[in-house]
Amino acid sequence: MSDFSLKDLEEIVARRAAASPEESWTAKLVAAGQPKAAKKLGEEAVETVMAAVTHDHDNLVYESADLLYHLMVVLKIADIPLDTVMQELERRTTQSGLAEKAGRKNP
Repeated sequence: MSDFSLKDLEEIVARRAAASPEESWTAKLVAAGQPKAAKKLGEEAVETVMAAVTHDHDNLVYESADLLYHLMVVLKIADIPLDTVMQELERRTTQSGLAEKAGRKNP
């Protein structure tokens, strides 16, 4: 098992976001702004879903990595730390998913 974590990915994205857009895809996405990064995230989400529904194991792994990376870029642009998302996930584990969904203000 790898010791690589989403926290590691968050740190790499932050470093690369500070680089020149001519030298880093991450910096190029950040410079293009949230609409471009969010569009890429959506594309990766669709590709991940397609790999899942076609039972393409190898492509599902590949596309999942792309999805997580692009999510981290979107979070970086929005200045939302991974810890904030993890706290929300932790909060949700204190109740069942059905109860959590029923309690949302905008279900």
